[in-house]
Amino acid sequence: MNQNQTTTLVPVILSGGAGTRLWPLSRERMPKQLLPLLSEQSLLQDTLQRAETACATPALLVCNSDHRFQVAEQLRSSGCRAGTILLEPIARNTAPAIAVAAHEALAVHGAGAQLLVLPADHAIVDTQAFVRAVGEAAQLAGHHRAVAFGIRATRPETGFGYLEAGEPIAGFAGACDIAAFVEKPDLALAQAFLAGGRHYWNGGMFLFPAGWLLEQLAVLEPAMASCAEAAWASASRDDDFVRLDAAPFQRSPSKSIDYALMERVDGSAMVTLDAGWDDVGSFTALWQLGRADSDGVVKVGDVLSDGNRDCYLRADHRLVAVLGVQDLIVVETADAVLVAHRDAVQDVKRLVEALRADGRIALLTDPPAAGRC
Repeated sequence: MNQNQTTTLVPVILSGGAGTRLWPLSRERMPKQLLPLLSEQSLLQDTLQRAETACATPALLVCNSDHRFQVAEQLRSSGCRAGTILLEPIARNTAPAIAVAAHEALAVHGAGAQLLVLPADHAIVDTQAFVRAVGEAAQLAGHHRAVAFGIRATRPETGFGYLEAGEPIAGFAGACDIAAFVEKPDLALAQAFLAGGRHYWNGGMFLFPAGWLLEQLAVLEPAMASCAEAAWASASRDDDFVRLDAAPFQRSPSKSIDYALMERVDGSAMVTLDAGWDDVGSFTALWQLGRADSDGVVKVGDVLSDGNRDCYLRADHRLVAVLGVQDLIVVETADAVLVAHRDAVQDVKRLVEALRADGRIALLTDPPAAGRC
């Protein structure tokens, strides 16, 4: 990029996840990012408002076509600037989604467009710290750097990937080269990462120039690049949506942006983010982010708790009474109840697979009936 070229930071919000580890709250037709899990707003609306604070341009949202009306309504009711909603006909992971957003950003904002890629289902407590990190990352990306946000680890988490910090980058406080991308570790390795201090959680948030991204994908993933360009170029448009052409988009390889690009390009960088981040990927995250009482119990809805410790108790439809237990997750909806030990919450997806195998598809797809709470 020409260093004198005017840049425009464009937020790209990815709203395609299914959130199976938050069943029975999250369903295919109402996934977790569309639910008010931490406040009266949904996770998507929280993300939209953070993006508006950090960027001067409206967001590009990428979502599944089945969620188009919920996403459009949540965008409208968020109070944020009207954005463009790109509709995926089928899930193809994050790299193709980001590629079509890059084409849209370049068409609207020109060659200086930078993409700030944000999953829609994250929680960030300190918005100002987030904004500062985004500003630092935007400066780095102006030097043709692919920038990831490394989250300062606060616990030995086995459900996240990690970034290993390399050499500091001169002139950018809190920024360094990425020495390695590390898959989700076992507990012993996660504990070693936490003790060593050189490994950060990979939050799945990235910033890079849109044109540079497409150039790199054309070399590293030519089939994906070609399919994404064709799907965008022949998309149909109306007042609310950009409907990607299904045929070329379905032909695209399905890969994450980590595998397709970030782990393969030279000079990828990391900016440290210390802002109270979590990906809200499990009920343990909801417990950690919730307002606990003096016994460490988070209560949501009509809950009666007596003699419990370190639990997440949620009632969406009727009274839930829990007595004398520790480290439990209890979640009640109109059509299902989940009871799990906190150490087992990463395995909720096994229950989802069992329900699917048993043919109980409505419990996985349809939102439960609205409750009292």
